[in-house]
Amino acid sequence: MRHVMTARRTVCWLLLSILACGGLLGSIVHGGDEQKPAKNDWPNFRNGLEQRGIATTTLPEKPELLWKHEAGEMVTATAAIVDGRVYIGTLKGEVLCLDLKNGERIWTYRSIESDDPEEFAPGFNAAATVSGDTVYLGDEEGVFHAINRQDGKERWKFRTNDQIVGAAAVVGEHVIVGSHDQSLYCLKAATGEKVWEVVTEGPVNCSVAVEGNSTFTTGCDGLLRVIDITTGKENIALQQQVGSYVIASPAVMGDLLYVGNHDAEFWAVDWKNGKHLWTYKAERRHYPFHSSAAVTDDVVVVGNGDKRLHCIDRATGKGRWMFDTRGAVDGSPVVVGDRVYFGSGDGKLYGLNLADGKEVFRFIGGRPFTASPAVGEGCLVIGSESSKGYIYCFGTKPAAQ
Repeated sequence: MRHVMTARRTVCWLLLSILACGGLLGSIVHGGDEQKPAKNDWPNFRNGLEQRGIATTTLPEKPELLWKHEAGEMVTATAAIVDGRVYIGTLKGEVLCLDLKNGERIWTYRSIESDDPEEFAPGFNAAATVSGDTVYLGDEEGVFHAINRQDGKERWKFRTNDQIVGAAAVVGEHVIVGSHDQSLYCLKAATGEKVWEVVTEGPVNCSVAVEGNSTFTTGCDGLLRVIDITTGKENIALQQQVGSYVIASPAVMGDLLYVGNHDAEFWAVDWKNGKHLWTYKAERRHYPFHSSAAVTDDVVVVGNGDKRLHCIDRATGKGRWMFDTRGAVDGSPVVVGDRVYFGSGDGKLYGLNLADGKEVFRFIGGRPFTASPAVGEGCLVIGSESSKGYIYCFGTKPAAQ
């Protein structure tokens, strides 16, 4: 068994290196008290501590392209939308602050201190997390950055020993983030001083979901871990196997947690009692789940490498419907009212009726969408893998004067 687990871990390391370069990892963010969506914002990867992927704003019946911003290199990270501004990292090693109204650049932050455009700057795969006046996110060389969101100046940095692809969770005065160095870190949000560190047995890819005083990690060790936020101690009695190693981030709804693994299985577990509830299998060609789920009271919606979006009954784990695209659906869907929006590797952004999976919106970007949509303040923002790094914003065009 030990030999098998070691082999699995080796495969996972190789896979994660490839995915990080291609931006297929879901960057995950959670909000603490300061991060709970205010008004109609989208302050982190899945819009809240529980990572359920549900918007608190609305979109028009037929979203229109409002603007397109050229970032200069591929954009695989998910945006944050707060107070009329968009915060998003790029593979060029820049964090951009854009005006939500017109896409104009307000400030640019680089992952290195040098302004020399010829000097390599580690890129950002992780989604930005906005809390108070600070933007938090990690880069592909393992540096975690805290940035003043008003002027784009550095507040502090914390170095881990490998790349960071998951987003951070701000909980009270602390910020929690995982690294491929196999550790989960809790830092003081104001200074970056380390409070505690939990060492796992494989890279921590996910953004850590939070419920109450517990946080959760999944990763290449194939384990769901439940950790006390105050002490940093893992509750070993609640540790569970989730079938295989995990690229995606978990979503939490009360006592229940939902996550997909690399063996084409999507799991629902009772994390408080350490029980497995059901498993949904993506049968076609045995592709993995890299997408993180959107979870409503009724259904779970998640993408898969089989080029489909899957809608699953939350109570029974039975499939409700599937929607076919022409590319892997590795980004994470977002529920907006009675619709769900998501991007595909086929270069299209889709909108479907949540009830029956019928297509109601399509935008052809031409290059793969591996980032996930951010939906805030009446707009949907998503980056693409175009060589020019296009960032698109959809919403309602102002009435002609």
